[in-house]
Amino acid sequence: MRVGFTGAGLDRADHLRLDEAALAELAAREGALLLRLEGHDPLVGEAGALLWDLLDAAGEAERIFLGLAAETPLFAPVPRVEIGRPAWNVFPVLSLMRAEEAAIWGAARSLIEWHNRHLFCGRCGAGTRLFRAGWGRRCTGCGLDHFPRVDPVVIMLAEHEGRVLVGRQHRYPPRRYSALAGFVEPGESIEEAVAREIKEEAGLDVTDVRYVASQPWPFPGQLMIACIATAAFPDIVLDSNELEDAIWVDRAGVAAALAGEPGAPFAAPPSFAIANTLLKAWVDSLAPPRGAA
Repeated sequence: MRVGFTGAGLDRADHLRLDEAALAELAAREGALLLRLEGHDPLVGEAGALLWDLLDAAGEAERIFLGLAAETPLFAPVPRVEIGRPAWNVFPVLSLMRAEEAAIWGAARSLIEWHNRHLFCGRCGAGTRLFRAGWGRRCTGCGLDHFPRVDPVVIMLAEHEGRVLVGRQHRYPPRRYSALAGFVEPGESIEEAVAREIKEEAGLDVTDVRYVASQPWPFPGQLMIACIATAAFPDIVLDSNELEDAIWVDRAGVAAALAGEPGAPFAAPPSFAIANTLLKAWVDSLAPPRGAA
């Protein structure tokens, strides 16, 4: 199962991140590359490929060591950017990118935003500096080390008698519906978070929570945990603060939405989003085996 923002295929070479001499050698290596960005958005060329520049090893700007592509060291800059910007504007570009290219950029984007959120120490308020090849920041005052965080988010479908629940947020593009989602709270399992979020947003009691797949989501740094659960009854009680609408859709309707058919009951989420993968997995799970009558 291919999931968006995965499959970069890089050797992240964690063992080199504290080796300043080795990092300097990598930066000075002939052919070392620096990711070309506009802010922290991707710039792409033909066939959805990322654009790279030769790295100036003498440059003083902060940079992240992304890893090795075969023997080629890959780095990304750490520009000062506006944090918390909506993701929608970059979606058309992502639709053009190969999955492995999006995965490389996604890691860089998450780290860039994290760096911009942690310029000052949360314990003493002093400034921080990049260390560990861009995979950490160290306080210049109290010495506390800060590391990139990933926030777990459950994203799920409730199913009931051959239909699946999809919801629409107020900010979605016209006709877009997707899986429900929400952050995992402290002291909560994935299964408990799935049940709580569906109950809160749609008023449904669910059981039999099944894990499907996961995805790094770089807006700004979540781990999306995709699940399917079984609803005890179909009556929706909508939380209008969270959702604009929620509907039950059968397999034919979901398949039509994924295919982009004009008569589909809703517009599916983009192909690089795990909600799209989750809907495909649900449709495929209901398909008859090959050779069946």
